[in-house]
Amino acid sequence: MEYITHTWHWSISGFLIGIVMLLLIYFGKHFGMSSNIRSLCSMTRVGKYVPFFDWDWKSQRWNLIVVLGAMIGGFVAVHFLSDASNVAINPETIAQLSKFGIEAPDGKLAPKSMFGLEVFQSTKMIFILLTGGILIGFGSRYAGGCTSGHAISGLSNLQLPSLKAVIGFFIGGLAMAHFIFPLLF
Repeated sequence: MEYITHTWHWSISGFLIGIVMLLLIYFGKHFGMSSNIRSLCSMTRVGKYVPFFDWDWKSQRWNLIVVLGAMIGGFVAVHFLSDASNVAINPETIAQLSKFGIEAPDGKLAPKSMFGLEVFQSTKMIFILLTGGILIGFGSRYAGGCTSGHAISGLSNLQLPSLKAVIGFFIGGLAMAHFIFPLLF
């Protein structure tokens, strides 16, 4: 049990992801989480009014199961299989974040000041969450998929647009961490 609760080596996780991607390619499927939003909207028959949502969502039912599995798996992993004490954060990172008023997770996976219920007591944090959500939704639609779709599925299919998107995601993450984040906090 201890082997399951601790962080897996990247070669094991990478190998397992690779096997899953080979199976998806073999069966002609494309993986991505953001495409499920389109499926959910199509299920409501909004396609009568918005042509983008007028498509055969039933062909993507398997991907909805992936989302359900990710939610159930995440719940099981956090509540029954995790040991947050083994999450090692560089002390320099903790010191830098404390300058922004973000405390160390202290045995949790994420700091409460950013991911706890206290977030909803701050107008600034609610604004940041809403703006971030809109930007992520717009960005994943504009890029033709989310980070998981491009970085895992698109790159394994050797798609050049996915390589460009992943490079853009990486540059955007660096810009956020080094330039925008310090301005917000």
